[in-house]
Amino acid sequence: MAGKSGKPVLIVDDEQIVRESLRDWMGSHGYTVVTAEDGDQAIDMIKDRDFGVAVIDLRLPGKNGIQVLKQAQKLRPSLKGIIITAYPSVSSSTRAIRTGAVDYLVKPFAPEELEQLVQKLLGTEKAPKAEKPKLEKAAGADKEKAITSMMLEDRVFTAPKDFSKEAALRSIQEYKVLYNWSISDPEGFWTQIANQMDWYKKWDNFVEYNFDTNPEIRYFVGGKINVSANCLDRHLVTWRKNKAAIIWQGEPEQDSRIITYQQLYHEVCKFANVMKKIGVKKGDRVSIYLPMIPELPIAMLACARIGAIHSVVFGGFSADALRDRILDCDSTLLITSDGYWRSGKVVKSKDNADTALAECPQVKDVLVVKRLGTEVIMKPGRDRWWHDEMSAPDIASDCPPEVMDADSPLFILYTSGSTGKPKGVLHTQGGYLTHVYQSMKWIFDIKDDDTYWCTADIGWITGHSYIVYGPLAIGTTTVMFESVPTFPAPDRFWQIIEKYRVNIFYTAPTALRSLMKEGDDWPNKHDLSSLRLLGSVGEAINPEAWMWYHRVIGKEKCPIVDTWWQTETGGILMSPLPGAIPTKPGSATIPFPGVDPIILREDATEVDVNEGGYLCIRKPWPGMMRTIWGDPERFKETYFSKFPGYYFTGDGARRDEDGYYWLMGRIDDVVKVSGHRIGTAEVESALVSHRAVAEAAIVGVPHSVKGSAIYAYVTLKASVRPSPEMEKELREHVRKVIGPLATPDKIQFADTLPKTRSGKIMRRILVKIAGGDINNLGDTSTLADPSVVATLVKGRVA
Repeated sequence: MAGKSGKPVLIVDDEQIVRESLRDWMGSHGYTVVTAEDGDQAIDMIKDRDFGVAVIDLRLPGKNGIQVLKQAQKLRPSLKGIIITAYPSVSSSTRAIRTGAVDYLVKPFAPEELEQLVQKLLGTEKAPKAEKPKLEKAAGADKEKAITSMMLEDRVFTAPKDFSKEAALRSIQEYKVLYNWSISDPEGFWTQIANQMDWYKKWDNFVEYNFDTNPEIRYFVGGKINVSANCLDRHLVTWRKNKAAIIWQGEPEQDSRIITYQQLYHEVCKFANVMKKIGVKKGDRVSIYLPMIPELPIAMLACARIGAIHSVVFGGFSADALRDRILDCDSTLLITSDGYWRSGKVVKSKDNADTALAECPQVKDVLVVKRLGTEVIMKPGRDRWWHDEMSAPDIASDCPPEVMDADSPLFILYTSGSTGKPKGVLHTQGGYLTHVYQSMKWIFDIKDDDTYWCTADIGWITGHSYIVYGPLAIGTTTVMFESVPTFPAPDRFWQIIEKYRVNIFYTAPTALRSLMKEGDDWPNKHDLSSLRLLGSVGEAINPEAWMWYHRVIGKEKCPIVDTWWQTETGGILMSPLPGAIPTKPGSATIPFPGVDPIILREDATEVDVNEGGYLCIRKPWPGMMRTIWGDPERFKETYFSKFPGYYFTGDGARRDEDGYYWLMGRIDDVVKVSGHRIGTAEVESALVSHRAVAEAAIVGVPHSVKGSAIYAYVTLKASVRPSPEMEKELREHVRKVIGPLATPDKIQFADTLPKTRSGKIMRRILVKIAGGDINNLGDTSTLADPSVVATLVKGRVA
C-alpha cells in the first residue's frame, strides 16, 4: 500500500539499523518504502520518483536533513517532510518547521508513531477532527459582543503577521514540536535550556523526584551555579554592561533612577560585602521589608551572591504579619526603610518593623534605607543606615559569588494557605533560574532593545520571577514603579509607558478593571504606540476586560499573553506563546513546554472535554517549589495527598475542544483579592483575636474590580452589640493585624453560623448566601440548626 495517493515513502538515515527497522515496520503494514543513506542519494531518488512522504534524519553525511528537505521541496512541492533526530534542539526544531517539515520526531520513537503520522499525511485513514477549525472560524467573530459566561466565549485572535514573523516561535506547529519533545524527553529539552546558564560544574543527575509517599524534587543534582552571577556578571563581558538594567520610577514624578548592568553589579557586590561584614553567612535567612525601590532587588541579588536565603515580605503587610514571617524562617537580619509614598501619603515602614521586632529577639541587625528622610527611631547597636554602611571605606565594589549547589535554597516566599498560617514556599537555584529565564524569553518574546514593565510588587512571586530574576537573567531592561495606577490621576500607568517607551506591559486584571472604569479618555491622552505585547497575571481575566485591554491599550495590534501560575510553581505554567498561539479572551490557552497538566475528577479519573475538575500536574518541572520551609508534612498534605502521584494545584479548570485551558479559581478556602491570595483562616484568626468577637467565617464574593471581595460573617460575644462603630473597628483591626488587602469589604453580624452536628461550619452555604444565590443552597439537613440559614439570608449585606 502506497497510500491513496499511490506515492511511496522515502526514509533517509545513515544508520542502517534505523533504515531497515522502519522499512520493515512500514512494509509489513502495506507501505511501499524506499531507503537512502545520505542526502545526495535521497535527492537523486526524489528527482526520479514522486514520493508522498520523506522521513529524513537531521544529521546526514554531506547535507543535513533540513538542507535535503529544502532542496527536495523545490523539486517536489507536494512532498511532505518529517525530520527525525537523536540530537534535538530548539533551533533545529524551529528551522525544520519553518523549512516546511510537517513534524519533528525525537529518537527513539515507536514505529507506530511514525506510521500514524504517515497515515494522516497520505490520507490512508479517516482524518481525525481538524485541530483548529473553530479557531479559524472564530477569528472573524464580533469583537464587541457581550459574554455572559466563559463557556460561551468563542472569539479568537491571532497575532499580526509582522509580529509573528519576528517572534521566537511563529506557529502552532513549532509549539507542538517543542512541547511534544519536552514531554517525551524532558531531560533533553531542559538540558538545552539550562546550558544557556553559566555553571561552575554541570550536574550529575538531571532530576530526582517522588510525587507519592514522601514527595521530593531535585533538579540538576550535583551542579554548581550562582544566580546573582547569571543575572549580572555574564552581562559585563558583553555590550549589555552599559545597558539599563533597572528603570525606577518613584511616586513623585521627579524621583527616578536608571541603573545599568555594570552599576547594578557594583551596588549588589557592595551590599553583599556589607552583609558579610555584619556576619551574614551562606544559608542564613534575611528578611527584606522594603517598598518598590531599587534597594529591594539589590538586596535580593546580594543575598543570592553570598548564598543567604532571602525572605521578602510585602511592604504593605502589617507588623504582625512581618513578625510571623520573621519568626517562621528565623531571620537574623532585617532590611527595611524609613518609609515610602503611597497615594500621596507617607507609610512608616520602620515603625511597623520596630513593632514586629519587639517579638523577634533573634534579629540582631537592622539595615534601614533612607527613602523619605523622615524621623525614625534607630536602636543603638542594632540599627544601621544603608547609605552609611555602603559608603564605608572597607566596603569593596566587587564580591566573588558563592558557588552554590544547584538545588540549594535561593529564597522563601510566604503565601496564604487555608489553614491560617502562611506557607513558606521554598525555591532553589538552578531549576528556578532555568524556568524563569526560558519562560521570560518565549512568553514575553524578549528582544535586545525592549523595555519591559511588570507592574507587580516584588513582595509577591510575580515580582521575584518577572521583575527581578527572569528579566535580569535574560539581560533585558526592567521597569520598577513605587506607587499605584490611579495616583495622582488614573493615567499614571499610561504616562509611564509613554515616558519610558515601554514595549512589553504585564499587569493584573484587577488594575485593568479599575482603569477601565475610569474610561477610555485617560489612556487615549497618551502615546502608547511603543507597546508591542501585553500580559495579564494574578487571576483569570474576564473576557470584557481582555477586550478593553486589546482594543484601547493594545490598539488591536498587540498580542495578549494571559498567564497562569502560582507562588508554588516558580514561573508561568500556562500561557499563549505570542506569534504562535491564537488567543481566546479569558483563557490561559496552553501549557508551557515541559509542563504536563491533567484535570481530574474527585475519583482521580480524567475529565471529559469542557468538564470542570481539579487541575493537577503529572510530572515535576525545574521551577517548582521544593518544600514548605520547616514543614515537609504540610507540603505533602497540601499538594500531594488528595491525588497521590500528582501535584495538585488547588485550582479548578476545564479544557475545551481546542485543548485550551480555562481556569475556574481556587478550590480551597483562599480568597483571591486583586490577584493576591488571602487565606480565609488567616482573616478569621485576625477577627477572632479582637476582644469583641466570638467567631468568624470568611468567604469570597465576586467583585467587578478586585476579582473577589472579602465577606465576613461575625458572631460577637454576648456582651457586645452590633453597630456601625463596631464594624469600622473590626475593619481597622484586620488592617492592623494583616494589612489593607485583607480588610473585609462586607461584614454581616450573625448570632450563630451554620454548623454540622460535628461542629464544622458549612462554608458552601455561607458562600451561596454572601453571593445572593439563596435559591440554590443545597441540602441543609445535616445542619445542627437548619433555622440558622433563614436568619442569615434575612441579614445578608447586599
